[in-house]
Parts: sequence; structure tokens; C-alpha cells
Amino acid sequence: MESSTSPSAVNAAATAAAPPPRKRRSALRWLSGFGPSGLLGLAVLLFWLLAALLGPWLLSHRTDPTGTSAVFAPMSAAHWLGTDYLGRDMLALIIEGARYTVGVALVATLLASGTGTVLALLAAASGRWIDALLSRGLDTLTAIPSKMFALIMVAGFGSSVPMLVVMAGIIYVPGAYRIARSLAVNINALDYVTVARTRGEGTLYIMLREILPNIVGPMLADLGLRFVYIVLLLASLSFLGLGIQPPAADWGSLVRENIGALAMGGASVIVPALAIASLTIAVNLVIDNLPGRGARDKGAR
Repeated sequence: MESSTSPSAVNAAATAAAPPPRKRRSALRWLSGFGPSGLLGLAVLLFWLLAALLGPWLLSHRTDPTGTSAVFAPMSAAHWLGTDYLGRDMLALIIEGARYTVGVALVATLLASGTGTVLALLAAASGRWIDALLSRGLDTLTAIPSKMFALIMVAGFGSSVPMLVVMAGIIYVPGAYRIARSLAVNINALDYVTVARTRGEGTLYIMLREILPNIVGPMLADLGLRFVYIVLLLASLSFLGLGIQPPAADWGSLVRENIGALAMGGASVIVPALAIASLTIAVNLVIDNLPGRGARDKGAR
């Protein structure tokens, strides 16, 4: 008995069941646009993000709050990165510290860049007096040195994780606002925005549909720079004892706590400093090799 299924139906079913290769090709093409150094930076950045998310759970068996090992022990099979001033495993401390260094900086960066971008869109799409009010108000924050403002905030409100996020976000809102406003003002003067206003579109439509899609790329690059600035600010505060407080520890506080091992060349000081350096360099590599940037640079020349 012959089958009632035709060859064309079989081919159609096989084609429908096969995963579409276009998405895979587009993802590979997007990754290839980074180049070797960009891919290296992306790998290091992804590693630290995964360490912040999954590391403490994976290395929970190595966390010893009492520190039963030798103080400032060198690297060994038992302790891959040595031990700290209390005899605790440095690898577990570095992974735990990534939650605070990466996590707090990332939330503060999103807060600063998001707030600055929204205010810039409002300033560009609204009337001149709103633009002047926002610009002059944020100029007052720019006039205050960032570390001085951070010290005032810590002295007034204490050093907690939410306060550090808000403090870092406030400090870097003016910079994000300035970058986004300079882009949004230029977009706002183009013809298609004038046409949208002529159609009777409101301010919110102009902000979200006409201006925002055209400044996303530059603002993503600026977000990476803000992230680096905030990582260094929080690390410097922790090194001074004003950032993340014990029993929690970020990479800056790990350097401060183990500074006594510097004369011995202890890994407990070098490894947290290298972690900070690797994170900031990785972000800069990703920013410098964003897909499409090379083509834009050639077009500019």
C-alpha cells in the first residue's frame, strides 16, 4: 500500500522543523564585528557577570568566614589565589566581591544613564525654559567634585548598598544628561521631527519614537564609560573604608584589608587589583570595538 504523504509535504515539514539559520548567522555576524580585542573584552566581561550571578552559589563550599587556613598563604592546590589576612580563601572572596563591584556599579550606571537620557529627551523635545531649567540645575551638580559629593553623602546618610547606588547615580546623571542632550538637540532639529510635530504628535511621541531610537547607539557607548567611572569611584571609596562595609566586601575593600601583605608580594592584594583592572579594560575594549564603529570611522574620514 502506497503512502499518501507526498514528497513535497515531507520536504515542507522538514523545512518547518529545522531551526531558522538566519538568526544564527546574524548573531555570528554581530559577534564578528567586535574583532579579536573586542571579543576578548566581551569574554572577560561575560565572565565577571556570570561570576557575580552564579559564583557565590558555585563556591559556597569554599567560603570559610572563620578563616582556619594560614594567614596570607601563597597560591596552592588548596587555595588557588592564596588566603587573606584572616586565612580565608581569596578565590571565594573575589567571586563574592564581584556581586558588589559589578552589581552595585551596574545598577548605579543604569540609574545614572537612564535618568540622564530621560531628562535630556524632555529638555530637547520641550520648550526652551524647561531645557534651561534642567541644564542649569544639573550644572550645580557638575560644579561639585564627585569624590567630595560622595564623602558628604556617606557622612550624612551612612554607607549602605542602596545609598551607594543612589549616590553614584546622582553623581553621574549630569554627564549622561549632557551627552544625551547634545545628541537629542541635533536630532530634534531634523526635518522628520518637524514633520511629526506638524502631524500633531505630542512631546512623548517625539521623545520615544523620533529622538530616542537615533541616540541609542552613542548612549550605549556612554553607558559603558559611566560603568567604568562608577566601578573606580566605588572601589576608591571602599579602599578608604567608606564603601561596602563588613562582613560584605567588594574588590576595593579587599585591597584595603590585605594591604599589609603588599611587602610580601601577597596575592591577596594583587588579585583584587587585577580584577578591577581586568573589568575596566574589558569594558573599554568592548566600547572601542562596538560593531559598526569601524565603518562609521571610515565614513567620517
